[in-house]
Amino acid sequence: MPRLDVCLETLLTDRSYPERIRAARRCGLDAVEFWFPDVSFGPEGPVPVPKDADGIREALAETGVEVSNMVLNAPEGTHGGAPVNPADRKMILDRLRESLDFARKLDCSRLIVCAGNAMPAAARESQREAMVTTLREAAALAESEGAVLLLEPLNTTVDHPGYFLDSADEAAGVVREVASPALRLLYDLYHMQIMGGNLLAFVEANLDIIGHFHAAGVPGRHELYASEVDYRFITRRLDELGYAGFFGLEYYPAAADGEESLRSVVAHLTGGAETPGRETIVR
Repeated sequence: MPRLDVCLETLLTDRSYPERIRAARRCGLDAVEFWFPDVSFGPEGPVPVPKDADGIREALAETGVEVSNMVLNAPEGTHGGAPVNPADRKMILDRLRESLDFARKLDCSRLIVCAGNAMPAAARESQREAMVTTLREAAALAESEGAVLLLEPLNTTVDHPGYFLDSADEAAGVVREVASPALRLLYDLYHMQIMGGNLLAFVEANLDIIGHFHAAGVPGRHELYASEVDYRFITRRLDELGYAGFFGLEYYPAAADGEESLRSVVAHLTGGAETPGRETIVR
């Protein structure tokens, strides 16, 4: 079974970050992930309040939980810059240095990087070239710090209209072109199911460059057991393929109780309990 972790920005958001970590541990997880170091996400959405590294570190030490990754920049590029925009290159590299400093306080060495939204006035090939150049420099910096970047393609049909990198094949091509051990692909099964599916065929062809998985129910981005994607089948296949990395639960709970939702998803994936029916999770 891949190592499950949970994104603490999409559920349990009514609690402090240390309490979210403790809840994740009660649900059987020993790893979590976050978005930006300088933004906090609560029930009402993002607020420009930096995360409390000391409080989070104390909760990690208390529970034995680790941080699998954090996010460098916003998908559209409005927070932290966009690799497809050459004018943002210095901003991204400076932000990477700052984010690595924060992540190091939490013993985290992996950062998710987003491509940014496409610029209608610029040729697509020139934007791709800018992304490759920026990622090559960012990967060199990350490698010098013992860190790894995770490039994430996203869906443009439902969640991220205008995002440049909505093709897993194109994202894999970028990773292979940069050719750095410090740049891997984040394969989000939710996003890529929306963009065309054929998930396992892609995974089997590209597992050598995949550094992380994300998952959520399709449609709706809710619990993984309420989904057209059979995540138990997928995690079993990842086992057979020898994948031993993280499998991130990045979903918005439909169940009223976020902790019970997470506990049920973990049980569903690990075979620990019966899966709740759809009628029990929809408000």
